[in-house]
Amino acid sequence: MPPKPPLPRQQGLDASWVRTPDNRPDHTALWTTMRDFLLDRLPTEADVDGQFAREGFVDGTGRAWRPDEPYRPNAFVWFHRPFLAEATVPGRLRVILADERIVVVDKPHFLATTPRGIHVVESVVAKLRQQPGWEEIAPAHRLDRLTAGVLVLTIGRRWRAPYAGVFSSGQAEKTYEAIAPATASVQFPLTVTGRIEKTTGRLQAELVDGEPNSSTLVELVETNGRFGRYRLTPHTGKTHQLRLHLASLGIPIVDDPLYPAVRDVDPADFSTPLKLVARRLAFADPVDGTQRYFTSGVPLPWPDPDHVRTT
Repeated sequence: MPPKPPLPRQQGLDASWVRTPDNRPDHTALWTTMRDFLLDRLPTEADVDGQFAREGFVDGTGRAWRPDEPYRPNAFVWFHRPFLAEATVPGRLRVILADERIVVVDKPHFLATTPRGIHVVESVVAKLRQQPGWEEIAPAHRLDRLTAGVLVLTIGRRWRAPYAGVFSSGQAEKTYEAIAPATASVQFPLTVTGRIEKTTGRLQAELVDGEPNSSTLVELVETNGRFGRYRLTPHTGKTHQLRLHLASLGIPIVDDPLYPAVRDVDPADFSTPLKLVARRLAFADPVDGTQRYFTSGVPLPWPDPDHVRTT
């Protein structure tokens, strides 16, 4: 575990770090200077020479590393990665509740929960950490970038384990709303079960043979032409569970770019949000025992009658 960063946050994000390996002979042969090491270890977009020119690489005390400085083993190098251009996600990140322990938000479609990959600044965590007193904010559970709705975050490190435990142990009651094709071939309500596995590097999760590890209650609330509005109550929390379960019934969620088939969608294309919202969330507070209940106000309108899924 690295020590506390010697650099302040930028746009709500901590500085990154790399650590030089130990002083084995093959290491000293590989890298003569700290610049050699960083050019070898960091990707091109890290702009190593530009960072040196700006004194952007510092040690644990905040002293700037020089590019010609001899390679030093077991040393931390702190720096901020360049922010790549990101399209601004439409919609409002609405705070439902904020107290001394948690912040609950209503997340719009397309906004990532945590900074990751090409979605860094446009994430809930990056945005909220810029608020005074919320510098240590962190999510208590997962919510996909494409899914809108209720998300709980903890304000300080001391609260992370209690609230994360509520979700990891299945004590939270979650209800989702989705729009998918109407069907006469399936009788609702229906509980869908199966074994879900997701292989690293694959975009899709899969239903495979074996002992079930996922369960979702699916209820049809109303229909409108070719489409149905469904209430989904997951009893487990596997990756892409709701999307995969509905696709397995032959009624994939409208505008889902992954199920049943993967579509190549521009990350800056916000025209067709996934018709899925984390609508309601309830749980007993792990600290004081009070009942917490939150509802998303993100709209989920019916698709146009002639809506066709882009392939």
